[in-house]
Amino acid sequence: MRVEDALREDLALVGILNEAEIPHVNSIDNSGFIWFLETADYFRVARDGDTVAGFLIGFLPGRAYDSLNYRWFRDRYASFLYVDRIVVSPAARGLGVGRKLYEDFAKFAEGRAERLTCEVNVRPPNEGSLRFHHAFGFTEVGRQETEGGTKEVSLLAMDLSGNTMQN
Repeated sequence: MRVEDALREDLALVGILNEAEIPHVNSIDNSGFIWFLETADYFRVARDGDTVAGFLIGFLPGRAYDSLNYRWFRDRYASFLYVDRIVVSPAARGLGVGRKLYEDFAKFAEGRAERLTCEVNVRPPNEGSLRFHHAFGFTEVGRQETEGGTKEVSLLAMDLSGNTMQN
């Protein structure tokens, strides 16, 4: 398993993986993934041979990104690296793909951000993702409703300096 920058030719498979994970992530069309490829600070895939086993997209502060959850962190923290989405293929779950992507993401953050941030659905629940993030070292720093109150997310952060997270 290797983690590499996403390529344009990966986007069709990335899109299929993404759509299979709705409602845990929102739907994105190919033009949206092209925008991510051109704009995101971090867009990498985990490859198992020639197969994309997962992907992670992330943003530093200061990007022209209109995500409600990204804005929540931007309004509270000067230094962060935000996970917009992480998706692992069903066939690759339990094989350490998510951990490998997050380890690479944390390494990318070194010298760029003081904390990693993300959100996980609590309504509808995404208990597997919550367990994963808590085990990785994330703690809840807030909650908010999204999509007109149809979803609620737990806003999570992990301090990379080793200090306790503060809101």
